[in-house]
Amino acid sequence: MPPGNPTTFLPPLAHVTQYSPAQLLAALNHLRLLYWPLPPSPAPPKTRLHLIHDDSVPDSGYASESEDEDDGANRAAHPVPDDADLATIRADAYERTFAVQWLTGLVARSAKWLGDDDERCALLDETTALLAAFAGQDRPEEAVTRRLAFAGVEVELNDAPLTVGDHTCVGLQSWAGSIVLATRLCAAPGAAGLVGQPRVLELGAGTGLLSIVAKKLCPGAALVATDYHADVLANCARNVATNFPGPAPAVHVAAFDWEHPAYAAPLDAPFDTILAADVVYHPAHAAWLKPCVERLLARHGVFWMIVALRSTGRHEGLAEMVDEVFPSAEAVRVSGGVGEALAVVRTEVFARMEGVGRADEGGYKLFEMGWVR
Repeated sequence: MPPGNPTTFLPPLAHVTQYSPAQLLAALNHLRLLYWPLPPSPAPPKTRLHLIHDDSVPDSGYASESEDEDDGANRAAHPVPDDADLATIRADAYERTFAVQWLTGLVARSAKWLGDDDERCALLDETTALLAAFAGQDRPEEAVTRRLAFAGVEVELNDAPLTVGDHTCVGLQSWAGSIVLATRLCAAPGAAGLVGQPRVLELGAGTGLLSIVAKKLCPGAALVATDYHADVLANCARNVATNFPGPAPAVHVAAFDWEHPAYAAPLDAPFDTILAADVVYHPAHAAWLKPCVERLLARHGVFWMIVALRSTGRHEGLAEMVDEVFPSAEAVRVSGGVGEALAVVRTEVFARMEGVGRADEGGYKLFEMGWVR
């Protein structure tokens, strides 16, 4: 099994009965070695001292489904992550939360796959042991204050701990895409429409970074930051208050559900600029998002959305979903349709920033969208 994030190598629970106990045990062993690596092996006996000078790739310590003569080729196909990458994965609260949820779900489904044979009993024992290890190792997470400095703008954010039992609260923490887009906005605020007194909307605001940056760049703007989860909205409002102390909030924080949108105030009028970062992490999200933007974007407006590029894991290929849902400006013009259509005017790809982002993020793609005839 190649090294990677838990979201990459843990089998989908919906199809757990399709996996043999041996396959599930391999996944559990991989998870254990990821978070609790074995101590270094003792020095080899003197009769094998020549191995010290072996130039081959060192053993990663990860379990594989088969140990045979092709092991070297397998390692070449799946490069072993270095210590920095492993540390990034272990420190990733989202991956850790996913692993705990997966283990909990596996136990809950044990009636479907647990028989009387010793192998399946061993599987349940290992699963519960890992859950106990996570529980014993984890202290209640504390909120982390992050101070970010951009060109002419400084922001202080509260990154709240993730809720283990709720996958919808990922917006409690700052994601790299929002930092990349904030950097872009600060470099050219005029190009993003952040001049004068525009109406600006952030979708999936999370910690509110983009809204806070936009307000600091354009004090005359009317900012609305939206998200779905109540805890996320509360944390976003706290961040707004931290960055703009005063009796009246500088950014209006409001709930908004893309799947079941309600267009009451402050969402009852069009926006000149709409911002979204790291908001597509399910195949349905882009499809839900499009009609909302079509309803909310002014005819002269610009929609900026940035997504992480991932080649592995549960979120692999989700950036391509944006391309499938939102047509290019050229495709709209060639189609010869009647009226205007929301389309991608331009894209830009950014490399991963050192020290920022999850281990499975290879870069970021920025979409500039508007109305095209």
